[in-house]
Amino acid sequence: MTGRHLGPEERLDWLRLCRTDRVGPVTFYQLLARFGSAGAALDALPRLAARGGARHPAEIVSRAAAQRELETLDRLGARLVCWGEPDYPPLLAEAPDAPPVLAVKGDLALLQRRAIAIVGARNASALGRRFAEELARDLGRAGLVVVSGLARGIDAAAHQGALDTGTIGVVAGGIDVVYPEENRKLHEALAASGAIVAELPPGTEPQARHFPRRNRIVSGMSLGVVVVEAALRSGSLITARLAAEQGRLVFAVPGSPLDPRAQGANDLIRTKDASLVQSAADILEDLAGMTGATLPARPRFTAPAPSVPDDAEIDLSYRTVLELLSPSPVSVDELVRRCHLSPAVVASVLLELELAGRISRHPGNRVALA
Repeated sequence: MTGRHLGPEERLDWLRLCRTDRVGPVTFYQLLARFGSAGAALDALPRLAARGGARHPAEIVSRAAAQRELETLDRLGARLVCWGEPDYPPLLAEAPDAPPVLAVKGDLALLQRRAIAIVGARNASALGRRFAEELARDLGRAGLVVVSGLARGIDAAAHQGALDTGTIGVVAGGIDVVYPEENRKLHEALAASGAIVAELPPGTEPQARHFPRRNRIVSGMSLGVVVVEAALRSGSLITARLAAEQGRLVFAVPGSPLDPRAQGANDLIRTKDASLVQSAADILEDLAGMTGATLPARPRFTAPAPSVPDDAEIDLSYRTVLELLSPSPVSVDELVRRCHLSPAVVASVLLELELAGRISRHPGNRVALA
């Protein structure tokens, strides 16, 4: 991936903007496109939030707080990698909601290699864990890095199988927070010989809302996702859906129709949303045409986007957009079609509404009233 390392002050501005309340990844990149730099975007935040109708302005993270986070990462033996820098995972950089910053501990070179994700049930069967470990070992020997979520069950087995060839654990909390506790030794092993990746600040305890964010990184870093044992409603199926939305390949390992842990994977195969996998060879065959391809590099933002609507045009569009919003998420594309406004105007209105805390963003480029 092409790019340059950010300077110290620019890095602090990126971290401050990323950590500021109401600034999600999509809004982060829109602010960069609109103002040309994180520093200029920080200066504009109070005005934009006020225009969006904020009752209370978002508290902007201080320079001192951002500096403390960088110092904490340094003490932990980790470093911050920003989107567009050479060390940032190239496939993940293509996602529209890619994390602007990632904390990484371990072997940074693994983030540049071709990867495959293996995910599945936490309460996996002994047979499922064995298959996941053997699959990861075989894929690793074929040159692929194995990515998973460092959870118990299938995730842990996949990491264990790929320890000798390269594996990346993406955690839902801070990079220093071990979860679950039973995986402490595995967490330490990945930090020593693999890599651990976190989107959230050090010290953050994992919460339910963090796991879908973690899952999009697991799938986003990978050429494809393999589901081994997953119930019909499970985080693994969320990861599979995110993978499909990101244009990744989806694979599933079939299981007994009598085992609830296999119903999700079986359903993916039944609906033809996933390719059936019985061995690593099945995956390698589908990836054969991809593993030698050159990944496109998403350019860094270096200047403001030229076609930003003026304030008067945005003001006239607020009511139209708000009337089409509800607590149920709707896609931004659908909003554009229904309100008969330009995508640039709709994006600007939504940006200001989000900064005001009046809307929330959801996976699949959808928004809803907060």
